[in-house]
Amino acid sequence: MAPAYQWFTPSVAAATVFVLVTSWLFYRARTNYLRVPLLPRVPPGRTPSDCMVVIPARQEEGVVGSAVKSFPADTVIVVDDHSTDKTADEAREAGAGVLDAPPLKGAQGKANACMAGARILTSRWILFADADTRYQEGFLESVIEGAYQSEVTFLSVHLTPRPAALAEYLLHPYLDALLFASPRLRRDPALLFEGQCILVLREAYEFIGGHAAISNYIADDLQLAMSASRHKMGIGVVRAGALGHARTYSGWKGGWRWMERKAFRLFHMDAPITVRIVLTALIAALWLPLAVWLWLDGHRAAPFLLMLVVLLALRPWYGNRLHLLLAPVAIYTALPLLLHGLTTAFFKKEIVWKGRKVTAA
Repeated sequence: MAPAYQWFTPSVAAATVFVLVTSWLFYRARTNYLRVPLLPRVPPGRTPSDCMVVIPARQEEGVVGSAVKSFPADTVIVVDDHSTDKTADEAREAGAGVLDAPPLKGAQGKANACMAGARILTSRWILFADADTRYQEGFLESVIEGAYQSEVTFLSVHLTPRPAALAEYLLHPYLDALLFASPRLRRDPALLFEGQCILVLREAYEFIGGHAAISNYIADDLQLAMSASRHKMGIGVVRAGALGHARTYSGWKGGWRWMERKAFRLFHMDAPITVRIVLTALIAALWLPLAVWLWLDGHRAAPFLLMLVVLLALRPWYGNRLHLLLAPVAIYTALPLLLHGLTTAFFKKEIVWKGRKVTAA
């Protein structure tokens, strides 16, 4: 048997440190994620809630109809944000009332559409939902029950990803793991407030000025939560589980554009959160250089064990499907997206979203 000093080389020592640090980082990220409570499921059939749904939609032909149909009849208003496709026709055919968004006049498109939809409603609760989201029967009753249980007037629902292309299967789980890398996120619900699906108590929403007060911000969802928090109103975040799904972006180009917008959100957070996310991504990217170093040092099994550690660390995010094998690749695929998004945010470069130039604020 070879002496211990012959196999415990600097490469093995570095790989050991990497295994310990990476395992701890992604374990903490998963713990932070699981501490976001699940939405309580209310059995279908309960008395319908006094809630209307506003769906801002721009160029959403092919998806908006399914979003409308996933809600009870006569509960949805689609605000057509100057689409040039058949978004409005599809929404009407699905049973929604359709409202044309007013001219922007300095506002961001989504906030402008949400503002227009909410203005004509008198329901006690308003749910703002993106056109690429889907819901199970009983979701409205469940989300309102979640707001009551949490004693909040602003509730953001983290929807379960609904990937449909390779880029989404590859990137989305890993980017979620990075997002939850900072423990600060679970302590401050405003930082986790996502705009895909937001429930608001109408009176509280109107009191803080609604979307009109934050209409020029790209990260309007974060600004809405921060405004509610400044006014000492209850805000909360829950996970939808099987009750709600979303396709956040479509394909590689969609992921590229999505990261541009996400980066502006990161810059609204505290600097330590952004640093923690970037450091986690950079540390995870050390696995391949370390594997090569181990191989060159003559350790033939160690590089494969190192990759196995990466797979096990990210398994909770990818599940037990074959897509888990994409995780080591996702670590490197995500780096240029992160770099592009952060430089775009830092230098306030122009963003194009759904064919419209977006001004940073």
